[in-house]
Amino acid sequence: MTVNAAGDTIVALSSGRLPAAIAVVRTSGPAALDAAQAVAGKPPAPRRASLRSLRNPVDGALIDRGLVLVFPGPDTATGEDIVEYQCHGSKAVVAALIAALVALPGLRIADPGEFTRRALFNGRIDLTQAEGLAELLEAESEAQRISALRRAEGDLRRQVERWRSALLELSAEAEVAIDYADEEDGGFVFDPSARLAVLIGALNALLAAPRVERLRDGVRVVVAGPPNAGKSSLVNALAGETRAIVTATPGTTRDLVEVPLSLAGIPLTLIDTAGLRETDEEIERIGIGLAEREIERADMLLWLGAEADLPNHPRVLLIASKADLGSGGAGHRVSVIDNQGLGGLNDWIASQASELIPSSEQSGMNDREAELIDKTCQALLRASTLGDPVFIAEELRLARSTLDQVSGITGVEQLLDALFGRFCLGK
Repeated sequence: MTVNAAGDTIVALSSGRLPAAIAVVRTSGPAALDAAQAVAGKPPAPRRASLRSLRNPVDGALIDRGLVLVFPGPDTATGEDIVEYQCHGSKAVVAALIAALVALPGLRIADPGEFTRRALFNGRIDLTQAEGLAELLEAESEAQRISALRRAEGDLRRQVERWRSALLELSAEAEVAIDYADEEDGGFVFDPSARLAVLIGALNALLAAPRVERLRDGVRVVVAGPPNAGKSSLVNALAGETRAIVTATPGTTRDLVEVPLSLAGIPLTLIDTAGLRETDEEIERIGIGLAEREIERADMLLWLGAEADLPNHPRVLLIASKADLGSGGAGHRVSVIDNQGLGGLNDWIASQASELIPSSEQSGMNDREAELIDKTCQALLRASTLGDPVFIAEELRLARSTLDQVSGITGVEQLLDALFGRFCLGK
């Protein structure tokens, strides 16, 4: 089954924002080679760049001179014939070339993510790789890049395929056991318990790994405490610039101040909050409510209040701020005036954050995938408690069904619309 049932050939700019030194215009579909013939003359040999004059097929007017590359399907990124045009990257040149191409029969502008969508439906990649590509396009930190690249290169896909093959083998044996159940000699002996235990262990190991959402959205580091504790000053010091207002007046911070930054290659969202205290002022009360909500949502918490008021949080660090004034108290001593303790604080944040994101050796998994993997695991757990091959076969079928949704084989059409809407036209 292919996504291109209508026979359309799609066209889009696949390189970066214009103007640029060079632009890449990509076509994919059954009319790609004919379009190249019309615009650039006889297409060059496959996968060999050739300098050609690019002309408007209607009047022969020269559009530009550029390189043309031909990639015959199905061994291409989309599984279809692809032709790429590398031309000068001015807006006028690209607009004229695309206009000339889409004026040809069977060619149209691509929808967002349609090149990748065709790759998915034509079997060149699976859904986990498509999601990895989306994450790679949006990557801003080194950790995001590494995780997304592993997914885009098919790390999770290969694991899922191995599990699916194992489940198919077990399912086949279960069907044999059902067929032989009435034989007088006792029939076919079917005991999947050992292999099910191995599969369950592998699935649980993946479920225990951190999710990729924290990489995409940033680990949430909340700075909280009473008014005038130095929260905003600390946020500014960690960010390396003034992002939060600092005054001597208590209650200055009313709303949340979110500061995205990268620390040791890890994306963070640093959040300054309103000072926690009793107040009759309505706007400040709203800000305090937001602060309390953020404390509950925090991946990490920097607490600038009294040790006795330390919130119950698995990753909290008590901060003794304004150390340059000689103030006492427990906690990690920090001064934004002479930078005392900031290096150690950064080290603590980076160390804690690294435990919350997939490592470079782990297969990252998003919440959608994790939910399906968990359902697969639950079906296998039920199967491991059963003795009747009929009931085992049904649980194995359910396990295969949910695993197929991880790869995008079944039941993901609405998800695809949302996913590929995040892509640019040329991807």
